Amino acid sequence: MHHQIDIVIADDHDIFLDGLALMLSRQKGFNVLGRANNGRQLLDLVTTLKPDVVLTDIKMPVMDGIASTRQMLEIQPYLKVIALSMFNEENLIVEMLEAGAKGYILKNAHKNEIADAVTSVYENKSYYCAQTSAALAGMILRSKSKVSTPEIIADLTERDKKIIRMICKQQTAQEIADAVYLSKRTVEGYRIRLFEKVKVKNLAGLIIYALRHKLIDEDELV
Repeated sequence: MHHQIDIVIADDHDIFLDGLALMLSRQKGFNVLGRANNGRQLLDLVTTLKPDVVLTDIKMPVMDGIASTRQMLEIQPYLKVIALSMFNEENLIVEMLEAGAKGYILKNAHKNEIADAVTSVYENKSYYCAQTSAALAGMILRSKSKVSTPEIIADLTERDKKIIRMICKQQTAQEIADAVYLSKRTVEGYRIRLFEKVKVKNLAGLIIYALRHKLIDEDELV
């Protein structure tokens, strides 16, 4: 059992910040050390408190999340940063990843996804929000962010690759089952094993993996 994960959060909307702090503090193993309303405060808190994980809004007064992420990682290179974003902030998300963030989630993400994101980045894994669009996946892949560095490709069979392509195209388990002559239930189990095999958490991670390893072309994605 690892020690509890120390967290600092930053957002310039107090109501959102209060709600996030309360939700995180109720999660077993999470400890909210402090909260900030802008990037400058966040930088000061991180310097003083040395948290494991930071969740920060991208757009903030005084200093934004992108600038503060760059500076925080200079001070504390092993810090894990998660960007909190809105739906239409694809360019800013890419900039956050290039600045060194390990993941991003939408502000309206379910509490289970937020907890999953915190745990994943704490374990040094990248976290892509479940709501990631195909367009954003392509932008991340083409960006200069560290998440784009190719990892060792999993040992995939031709059937694995075919099923990955179909999952990326968001075909249903039944559609995949019909195409590869398996039962729907077998396909559902297959899908879980494939996610484990390529070490991704959700569809967004799988799409980025498939694009990176040329298992699918961007124009095939809807």
